[in-house]
Amino acid sequence: MEFDYDLFVIGAGSGGVRASRISSSLGAKVAIAEEFRVGGTCVIRGCVPKKLLVYASHFSEDFEDAAAYGWSVGDVSHSWETLIANKDKEIDRLNGIYHGILDDNNVTLYQARATIIDKNTVRVGDKSVTAKYILIATGGSPVMPDVPGIEHAISSNEALHLEKFPERVIVVGGGYIAVEFAGIFNGLGADVIQLYRSTQILRGFDADVQHFLAAELQKKGIDLRTHSNPAKIEKTDSGLKVTLEDGDVLETDAIMYATGRRPNTADLGLENVGVELKENGAVKVSAQSQTSVDNIYAVGDVTDRIALTPVAIHEGMAFAETVFGDRPSAADHENVPSAVFSQPQVGTVGLTEAEAREKYGEVDIYKSEFRPMKMTLTGGTEKAFVKLIVDQKSDVVIGVHIVGGDAAEIIQSVGIALKCKATKAQFDATVGVHPSLAEEIVTMRKTFVAA
Repeated sequence: MEFDYDLFVIGAGSGGVRASRISSSLGAKVAIAEEFRVGGTCVIRGCVPKKLLVYASHFSEDFEDAAAYGWSVGDVSHSWETLIANKDKEIDRLNGIYHGILDDNNVTLYQARATIIDKNTVRVGDKSVTAKYILIATGGSPVMPDVPGIEHAISSNEALHLEKFPERVIVVGGGYIAVEFAGIFNGLGADVIQLYRSTQILRGFDADVQHFLAAELQKKGIDLRTHSNPAKIEKTDSGLKVTLEDGDVLETDAIMYATGRRPNTADLGLENVGVELKENGAVKVSAQSQTSVDNIYAVGDVTDRIALTPVAIHEGMAFAETVFGDRPSAADHENVPSAVFSQPQVGTVGLTEAEAREKYGEVDIYKSEFRPMKMTLTGGTEKAFVKLIVDQKSDVVIGVHIVGGDAAEIIQSVGIALKCKATKAQFDATVGVHPSLAEEIVTMRKTFVAA
């Protein structure tokens, strides 16, 4: 049977674009559909614009610290409107680059919503096309809970496009998106309250990291309240009134929810062909990203494996190599480094202490908490934290967790070491870069003993 395309990709985010490009380079005739903007969540409304706002928000601390180093900065002010306009220009530029990638690789772009009609047919706009293989790469989107008045709240999507900067902000959630936006708003001058319904922020991260970062955020002026959750949101003449489940009432100018994301699988026509989904709506896939239908695959956040852009890219490459390169492969989801662009940053790779003890039993723990050198002149109270987790039997380092400046940059290199199954002895034999935060990774010699 002849098809219009060898591959039809639904979703032009990082994973979908990479799969399209690599598949085309391997000789496949490829088309891709995107109903919004090419680039996906990361480029358009996620990690890239958010990181630009993180940069902007950190200047307030830099201006304060400058005096201790002999700089007379003078009065400073910030224009939210200028920041957003410049951010939008950069996103437009990146969107153009992604269009160029598709064009340069002879990938046909349909700027319309696509739905699956049968296992080889896709409806895109008002047209039907056929394909030998279909790849679902539709990502995820923010979840807004069923709370009275939720229509007055925003998600991270809208936070990136606010016309006016809010002087008072409530951020609801304890994950990395909530933590990052709390830092952004705080650094740009807003009074920030962060509400989290559970015991501690950053669920799933190492417990020491959770507690250490929470303390640092509070030192920076973020009013972090755990075991707190809105019950009702009301519009007032002066802003918003937020009533909590415990009866407390808060006044704010904006309330942003970052309480999770859901895979974008609704109304894709998956039920038409019997693609199996998980309870949360994510697409079930094999290690090779194959769904329950043999010619339909899925990569990225829509599969709810590891919701990180580089992971989606790796999955997209592995898919292309498997299907069109005759080199069956699966993306490696072990020891994936990740970062939280909080203030201070978090970098982590490998197992948490709890995970390590469950898997390996006896482990050695190395910890270091200290004041970064930059703070010695400023009198600042910010601290850094480094933690290594080592399997006692093999001496292999199985977890590294960092909180502090440039943690995201440092953890990338550390991730290589863990991928190579480096031992603590090999860490110890490595000469540190002095003076730096990173040298702490290779200079800790005494195991931590709980008091």
